[in-house]
Amino acid sequence: VSQSTTFKSKYADENLSDLQRKMLSLEIDTLEDTWFEKLSSEFKKPYFLGIKSFLANEKNVKKATIFPPEEDVYSWSRLTPFKDVRVVIIGQDPYHNFNQAHGLAFSVKKPTPAPPSLKNIYKELKNNYDDFQVDNKVGDLTCWAEQGVLLLNTALTVRAHNANSHAKCGWSQFTRRVVEVLIEDREKTGGDLVFLLWGNNAIKLVEGIFAQHKAAAIADNILVLKSVHTTPLSAS
Repeated sequence: VSQSTTFKSKYADENLSDLQRKMLSLEIDTLEDTWFEKLSSEFKKPYFLGIKSFLANEKNVKKATIFPPEEDVYSWSRLTPFKDVRVVIIGQDPYHNFNQAHGLAFSVKKPTPAPPSLKNIYKELKNNYDDFQVDNKVGDLTCWAEQGVLLLNTALTVRAHNANSHAKCGWSQFTRRVVEVLIEDREKTGGDLVFLLWGNNAIKLVEGIFAQHKAAAIADNILVLKSVHTTPLSAS
């Protein structure tokens, strides 16, 4: 049993009521151990328990279909463990049609083909690397995640066929903290970290964190790259 798994069990036993343990069962069961430990201070905060209440109401009262499936909400944490993160790419919210979202920004489940934004990403990769093979039939970026690319949406869930429907339920505060704990760790340990920020939402999120830290300059081991969003509405 890992030290982090022991932390999970101890945290649940010592900090949570029976109701809270039930509300947070998804986090306890599916968040990667180290990510759970780094983010544990958030779970009892009113905003986070509010997210859980909101999702329960969507599912049980409104009978809404929510994407991604529950088991995939935190797949980003398991595919890209905390210590392995080298690159951070930030999206807005999950794709909202069936057989698309699986917990990774810009990525869709097999055998769903690449959506328009991802096609533009592939196109630009080909422009930069002659040996990159474009295959728009493949939209699953799991292989990126497994190589240290954190594909994080600012909202981790969405109601079916209703884009941005969960954007204001509190997820953005949580995912901001996800980014913040990465920055804090890499500034302390000196581990390399690259932010590839597509569009104003991602740029504002990360620049806001650095501004809040009041750092005179971004650490030498952290690189921030910015551009327009990859959607056909912005990219050229």
